[in-house]
Order: sequence, then structure tokens, then C-alpha cells
Amino acid sequence: MSSRLQGRVDAVVAQFPLRVDRRTWLVRTALLGAAVLLIRRQLTVGDLPERAVVETMLYVVGPLALGLTHGRQLGWRVDRRAVKHTVALALFVLPFYVVGSSLPTIRSYYPIWRTTLTPTEFLPHAAGLFVLALATETYYRGLLCVGIKHIGFKAVFVSPIVYQLMHAGKPAIEFWLSGPTDVLFGAVDYRSDSILPSVVAHGGGLILLDWLVLHDPLLPPERIVDWLSWLPIPV
Repeated sequence: MSSRLQGRVDAVVAQFPLRVDRRTWLVRTALLGAAVLLIRRQLTVGDLPERAVVETMLYVVGPLALGLTHGRQLGWRVDRRAVKHTVALALFVLPFYVVGSSLPTIRSYYPIWRTTLTPTEFLPHAAGLFVLALATETYYRGLLCVGIKHIGFKAVFVSPIVYQLMHAGKPAIEFWLSGPTDVLFGAVDYRSDSILPSVVAHGGGLILLDWLVLHDPLLPPERIVDWLSWLPIPV
């Protein structure tokens, strides 16, 4: 985000006079966070576009509205530090997606929504995945981490358990890695005061994973399974 655009965002936020103490903000964040989760758990969504719309309304519109009316940005900002941390996080998680794309359990589960490598199919698919990542990160890392960073670094540990539970039903290795991933993404966003790092790492990772799974494995699956045979879960 350019300094001019950042200034406009700050100006919009400043127009809302509702300023509350930190405890009140924390309570309202918790109430909204719980309400969003309860509503999401009650909804059944079908294809990717439908899910993108539903989660944008729940995970983005609601939290951003709360943040704007209370003078808080929830990490929707871009500066040099955020860009630097984005590059570092993306490079760090890249090998995990590459190795993961060769695992049998991952290859049998993804892509969740049918697509092909044809550009006219895959590009809209990729856009939908990125919207999902933006929505997810706005809620988990924006509202529930950067938005409450006044409580200190422990804000990083507010959402991991819930985030992991939301991955129930996915491949076991993804389920067990989702909690630590939440902590990692949250820590980087916390230090960045921006959700840009986790949005790019998550969104780019989802797109890359589907793209890799639609190709032949980059690494021999049997070799990867052998390397990870010490894990007490199927891979």
C-alpha cells in the first residue's frame, strides 16, 4: 500500500469517533469472534465461489466494520517491514508446500474444488483460493491477533486451538500442523503489524499446492513417506 493510500485509510479510520478502552475492545472482539464462528459452523456452503462470498461476509466485512468503527485497522496495512516479512515467510513455508504436494494423503484430498490446469479454469480457481485466504487471515490473524496486540505477544496464542479445530476432517498431517502454523503466521503478523505476510503465504500456498497436485509429484511419494515414517499419523 502506498503512503498516499495508507494516509487515506488512516483518514477514514480517524473519522469514526468511537474510541473505547482496551478491555472493552477486547470484550467486543471476543463477542464478534465467537458469533462469527457460531454462524460459520451452522452454514453449509458448496462450491468455491459460494464459500468465498460467505467467508468474505463473515470474516472480512464484520471484523473490518468493527475495526473501522473503533479506530482499528486489524492489520490491513502494507509498509516496507511488512513486505520484508512477507518475503521471508513465503520462502520459509515454500518447502512445506512442495513436500506436502507429494504426500499421498494430500494428493488424494486436494484440490478440494474441481479444477484443471487450463488457464480459463485455474485462474478463477486461484483467485477464489486467494479470497478465502484473505478472509481467513483477516479473521484469525487480523481480528484475533493484530487487532488485540495491546495485550502483548500472547495475542499470538489466542486462536491456534480454534484454528486447528477448524481443520478437522482434513489430512492428519495438515490437521496437526495447522496449530503451529497459526502461531507462526500470527507471530510474523504481530511483528509486522500487518496481515500481509500470512495472506500471501496462505493464499500463495493454497494456489501452489493445487497447482502442484495437478502435476506429477516433484518428489517420489514413497521416499517422502519413508522419510516421515516415524510420525504416528498417516501421510
